[in-house]
Amino acid sequence: MISRTANSWLTHLLIFGLCALMLQPAVAREIKPIAVGDAVPKLDFKDIRFLRRTLDDLPESKAVVLAFVKIDCPISKRYLPVLKRLEAEYRPRGVQFALVNVGAEDSIMDMAEQALDYEITFPLLKDFDAVAARSLGITRVPEVVVLQSAEKQDSSKRLTLAYRGRIDSQYRFGGTQSSGVRNELKDALDAVLSGRTVAIAEAPAEGCLVTVDEPAPARKEVTYAEHVAPLLAKHCATCHRPNTPAPFSLLNYQDAASHADMVAEVVREQRMPPWYGSPKHREFINRRGMSADERATIAQWVRSGKQRGTETEAPPIEPSVKADGKWLIGKPDLLLTELVAHNLPAEGVLPYEYTVFPHVFLQETWLESIQILPDNPAVVHHCNSGFMRLGEKVTEQNFITGYVPGGQPMELPEGVAVRIPAGSVIGVQIHFVTTGKPEKCRMSIAFRFARSVVKQQLRFELMDDHRFQIPAGAAMHPVVTSRTLKYDAIGVGLFSHMHLRGRDMTFVAHRPEQPPEKLLVIPNFNFGWQHGYQWESSKVRFPKGTRIECIAHYDNSEFNPFNPDPKVVVREGPQSFHEMINGFMFYIDANEDLQLAIDPKTGTAKPRS
Repeated sequence: MISRTANSWLTHLLIFGLCALMLQPAVAREIKPIAVGDAVPKLDFKDIRFLRRTLDDLPESKAVVLAFVKIDCPISKRYLPVLKRLEAEYRPRGVQFALVNVGAEDSIMDMAEQALDYEITFPLLKDFDAVAARSLGITRVPEVVVLQSAEKQDSSKRLTLAYRGRIDSQYRFGGTQSSGVRNELKDALDAVLSGRTVAIAEAPAEGCLVTVDEPAPARKEVTYAEHVAPLLAKHCATCHRPNTPAPFSLLNYQDAASHADMVAEVVREQRMPPWYGSPKHREFINRRGMSADERATIAQWVRSGKQRGTETEAPPIEPSVKADGKWLIGKPDLLLTELVAHNLPAEGVLPYEYTVFPHVFLQETWLESIQILPDNPAVVHHCNSGFMRLGEKVTEQNFITGYVPGGQPMELPEGVAVRIPAGSVIGVQIHFVTTGKPEKCRMSIAFRFARSVVKQQLRFELMDDHRFQIPAGAAMHPVVTSRTLKYDAIGVGLFSHMHLRGRDMTFVAHRPEQPPEKLLVIPNFNFGWQHGYQWESSKVRFPKGTRIECIAHYDNSEFNPFNPDPKVVVREGPQSFHEMINGFMFYIDANEDLQLAIDPKTGTAKPRS
């Protein structure tokens, strides 16, 4: 007989053990794989937009092929062209392919860039912790499963596992089989489509083992005060503070602890801090992102119970903003605010609104910093500003700068300034969004006049196209445009703009008599985070005659979760259900030397002596 004391001790031990199991990461769970012929369980993935997806999100089909891959596996890479050919062959016959990345070290951006390099047009999915792979019995890459669609008694559809194994017997670590190749995937698809039983339902795959990402060993103690707060101050607090578009603040322990699980998820996925430029090409000084060690620290803190540390070690975080608080450029020399607020409805798609600020620049004015700021950031998706004369329209050709959630104000290197011609006013184009209740918003724009001698004027080239058409259902439709530089140029930065069907954008420099150089690849363009990419001053140079090419792809397919209507041909237009290709390159004329002394009180050039 067990005593009450012993029973209590055992109960507490059991509870402690259960809690310890609950705190273990998901990767530690054993998953029993299903057998051929079994129904496929509910499986979760993330797409290139970091959205949760399931197999139900794939277009309806007779069969589904999931091809599991890793970026660094050589056999996996060799089979990508094979998968492309098979997908093109079987798509008209009702087979849906999807590429599933299970690389423990592969980010969603990495996955999207590889698909861009190989021109993969079918859906891309990320299988974190290889949960789907283990559920389906996948142990190596490249390995595929064929999921057969069948009707249940209630007329709904279900998927069963019809085939698991290699694609064919052609590529192996030891070499290539040139004849007598066994095409198990093709044979399985032909059998499924003809209603026959798959003769070889499982075939051994050669390739790279699927490795489950085990968490790094925990520190002796991970606390908010010592380890987490410095990371939030460095990477998050500039945006995650009051009166910004960020959905919540992260300035103290209570903020962080109450959102800890969400923070850990987006940091692990590298969704936050937001950055969409591939690190494989030119380096940008405003690049965001946490290191692998920093991401592991956040994860360990959450897993180990979100320890606070001492009160004296955990003071509130002070965001690194300049003297005027809300103005990241510092105290403005000139602040313009709309006279009347915009009244916005609770719901619906809102047309772009255009407004002109109540100020005329009577003299030519030179600006070193510009910041646009709404008093209600939650309702502004983006805003573009430009100079014009009264009665004219705001056009891309007179563009100055823009506002996007997560973006930064324009701050130029010493000696470089934006020129506003005499007689100009500032107009803005505003894309408002609804929040579910009536709202008001008033826009402001702040300027700091040039402080140093202005040597060069900021210039830009806009790569755009107003005549493209995106076919209905096209998953990766290309639009290409370019401009040629008229000067020896020093690059300042790049900016991309597309709408809801925008998938990726690449900037390529074609210098005279030199090989092309990729300047920037945005493999998974995000409509909600359209930030600029800024080079180190004087670092990137282009000789006169360099052609800057902008290559964009658009996803007008059913799988695009933001697609307003995959059945229509899409043309250029201002609304988000239209499309745009706007690739900006900002630069200065390398040979220009204006030597303008600027009055810091007015922004105008002083008379030359």
